[in-house]
Amino acid sequence: MISVNDFRTGLTIEVDGGIWRVMDFQHVKPGKGAAFVRSKLRNLRTGAIQEKTFRAGEKVGKAQIDNRRMQYLYANGDQHVFMDNESYEQIELSAAAIDYELKFLKENMEVQIMMYQGETLGIELPNTVELTVTETEPGIKGDTASGGSKPATVETGLIVQVPFFVNEGDKLIINTTDGSYVSRA
Repeated sequence: MISVNDFRTGLTIEVDGGIWRVMDFQHVKPGKGAAFVRSKLRNLRTGAIQEKTFRAGEKVGKAQIDNRRMQYLYANGDQHVFMDNESYEQIELSAAAIDYELKFLKENMEVQIMMYQGETLGIELPNTVELTVTETEPGIKGDTASGGSKPATVETGLIVQVPFFVNEGDKLIINTTDGSYVSRA
């Protein structure tokens, strides 16, 4: 058990039969009444985000999440196959379970698979990934003065807003938390 006073971003807890990751929290001490902790939690099974308020000092269960480094191998219909780098054991995850992460995954990429008591919860991507531009409009000389952007499609099918100087074939660094352009590789 862990006190809600000890919350920190990234902590995984068990509340109401679900496994939750603390995304944000705030300790509140009102002038009148008891102190409380306002938190923003993400359900690791469903991906749903919920705001929840706890009384100060309340205890919740700490969920022990095991992260296993695995390599993304290939898609087999609606299933996606990952291989453990140490034991060569393979697991399959449905496309529905990793819908958001598929926008950044390419073959042979290494990711962290989150497991809880033998149950696979999902994928933890690196903060940034390197993807190649497959389709974009050509930049026109002089367009950069306005500092605008144009859409570009990368090899995984993700559409990213990029600066005008980016061309097809360029390798880009993409932020996986919001799908935004960071820089050229």
